[in-house]
Amino acid sequence: MRKALQTKNPSFNTKWPQIIGITILLAFILIWTANDLELSVSTFIGGIPSLLHLIGKMLPPDFSVFGGLIRPMIVTLEVALWGTLIAIVVSTVLAMGAAKNLFGSIRIVYYVSRFILNTLRSIPDLIWALIFVAAVGLGSFPGVLALAVYSCGELGKLYAEAIENIDPGPRESLESTGVKLLTVFRWSIVPQIFPEMITYTLYRLESNVRHATVLGLVGAGGLGFELNTAMRLFRYNEAFMIILVIILMVTITDFISGKLRQKII
Repeated sequence: MRKALQTKNPSFNTKWPQIIGITILLAFILIWTANDLELSVSTFIGGIPSLLHLIGKMLPPDFSVFGGLIRPMIVTLEVALWGTLIAIVVSTVLAMGAAKNLFGSIRIVYYVSRFILNTLRSIPDLIWALIFVAAVGLGSFPGVLALAVYSCGELGKLYAEAIENIDPGPRESLESTGVKLLTVFRWSIVPQIFPEMITYTLYRLESNVRHATVLGLVGAGGLGFELNTAMRLFRYNEAFMIILVIILMVTITDFISGKLRQKII
């Protein structure tokens, strides 16, 4: 049986040594990196009592601070909303330049647009927040700028890929009539990519709501700032309440965006 299998598959004997070699190499890399990172199951198990002790300090949540969290929650949502809105506008323009089927023939536009998108999403939003906090000071504004810049890189790449995957027929028909590029984009490209744009944009908005809370840790306002303050002052019951509010806010955002996708798409 084995000889028959080898006869039917001439590459049978040549593939297995490669697979075994790659497996050994990957195993070596994983073991080496785990050792370099000092990953340790025993250390994690040893830290469980401290984790449980911290959770015990957080219980029960301090519900009395909920009223004071409404304003920071609104600020967090505002930061996420405006960061996403600005990103939609800018990333749409960059996506047009970064789409190979639109500007692939004009290399300078194509490569510059791609380079900008790669640069924007290569730097995490937390680092962008630190940069803008240093530039314009503490508050919600640097948070908006950080989310807008990073989201431009993410949405621009997704929009560009959606444009590249369109059916070229409608576009070629319009171009044959001599209409301008914006008209071609509006009537032949947007209808095809609109469902994908909505999906990508709503997902980015959901992500920005979560990211906006993290940006507050570096002084960008909102619930993240309140959480950082509570942890620094050892107000663990208050911190746990803030975490619950963040979970509630993200859950509601996810629910609403899901309903919007069902209505629009």
